[in-house]
Amino acid sequence: MRELALHILDIAENSISAGATRILISVEENLQTDRLVIDIEDNGKGMDAETLARITDPFITSRTTRNVGLGIPFFKAAAESCEGLFKIQSRPGKGTTVKAEFKRSHIDRMPLGDLAGTLQTLIIGTSDVHWIFEYRINDEVFRFDDEPVKKILDGVPLSDPSVMRYIREALRTGIDELRQEANLPNTN
Repeated sequence: MRELALHILDIAENSISAGATRILISVEENLQTDRLVIDIEDNGKGMDAETLARITDPFITSRTTRNVGLGIPFFKAAAESCEGLFKIQSRPGKGTTVKAEFKRSHIDRMPLGDLAGTLQTLIIGTSDVHWIFEYRINDEVFRFDDEPVKKILDGVPLSDPSVMRYIREALRTGIDELRQEANLPNTN
């Protein structure tokens, strides 16, 4: 994958496949410590210790469409090749947390990519999931929670073009404003 947003999409799709009804995606850039941390936390079915121990093996997958699962191994390799780390914690019936940490300025670190577009796709495509997104740069944070939006809509589908535009614009504006305050270029 060429950008971190696509890794986020892949891991979140795993959460959806695991039956998660609540998914928290957190992206934190710390300019002082030169770290970029991505956390994806779900309340899906979780994994037992045996599965968890083998989850970074590309030949272990729960998918029925192919015999290999490359998303987690590639995400782990991306983090570790950038002086980072990769962790997965999971318990059956409690959910899973995936954490990837990168040296932010590492020359091989992928760009963040289109975070707003990725999140919009996830939110619109799975309206039965409660999505929470947090983007942090140092001590400043942008937070998007889709539950208040769903309540205001009162039955209007998230796939309504005006709702889709609103969600994308809210995400893009929140991310871009935070980046501008930190004197960072926009992600898209």
